Amino acid sequence: MGLFSFLTKEIAMDLGTANTIIIYNDKVVVDEPSIIAIERNTGKVLAVGKRAQMMHGKTHENIKTIRPLRDGVIADFQSAEYMIREFIKMIGPGRSLFPPALRMVICIPSGITEVEERAVKDSAEQAGAKEVRLIHEPMAAAIGIGIDVLEPTGNMVIDIGGGTSEIAVIALGGIVNNKSIRIAGDDFNADIEEYMRKQHNINIGERTSEIIKIEVGSALTEIDNPPPDYAVHGRDMLTGIPKEVYVNYAEIAHALDKSISKIEAAVLNALEMTPPELAADIFKTGIYLAGGGSLLRGLDKRIHMKTKLPVHVADDPLHAVARGTGIALKNFDKFTFLIK
Repeated sequence: MGLFSFLTKEIAMDLGTANTIIIYNDKVVVDEPSIIAIERNTGKVLAVGKRAQMMHGKTHENIKTIRPLRDGVIADFQSAEYMIREFIKMIGPGRSLFPPALRMVICIPSGITEVEERAVKDSAEQAGAKEVRLIHEPMAAAIGIGIDVLEPTGNMVIDIGGGTSEIAVIALGGIVNNKSIRIAGDDFNADIEEYMRKQHNINIGERTSEIIKIEVGSALTEIDNPPPDYAVHGRDMLTGIPKEVYVNYAEIAHALDKSISKIEAAVLNALEMTPPELAADIFKTGIYLAGGGSLLRGLDKRIHMKTKLPVHVADDPLHAVARGTGIALKNFDKFTFLIK
């Protein structure tokens, strides 16, 4: 480093299906939805992040909004590269005489293939990164929660994001066993959309279902201090006229039941595969929840009822993975589990 260290910018990125978070100088500098708006004719980037999210589902034929990631992996290579580039531009001082060399740590789902891994790396390199290391999401989540991952103690982490749910048992700086399922926040939204269509004969968009999930989403039909009913606006399927319907948290709990059961099954499956010594540790330490999905009301209680183990939700679960990635960035050469 030495002389040219000021020319190197170190950033940690949690490139998620729903949100992308960038940490620079130990601060969250970018926290935006992973979406980009492009002009069809020219291919020019019109907006990215929150501004593009506002356009989502409201565009005319000359503008298209793209979510470059699906199920935690890059589905549209070109737009992913544009999006990463735009997010990096948001970080700070724009044009300098020498553009800084970027060192990046990016987190990836633990169940992805080598080709998908390569795509993340290539996108970052195309966007101007000189050195890229990858870290598995459950590992980053564990570090972000504050677990000492290098200790010979077993810890179980569940990271429910937008595209994937990652369940992993971590010890000695490695993932002992993991289960990565493609059921997460996006599927919850799809469940809510389907429920509204079937039960209330009302068509709603992706953004509305996301708001319903945040306002009245629940994993249990009975919870302490329930949220008030929420007024949903959408299009009546019979008449085609916009209308308003009220929904309560118990209805949404029914709608999400199937998807949450699949996550529970994956948790039980991961526990079955855990070596007995580590299982003994997990009995003491419990299960840690991270990711935006863990903010769903009553989810920790439901997993506790299923496994009879203590369940802890991380402080600020949305940023746990990004925080862990930031810590990994500081230990760029020390952490052996970073993927080159």
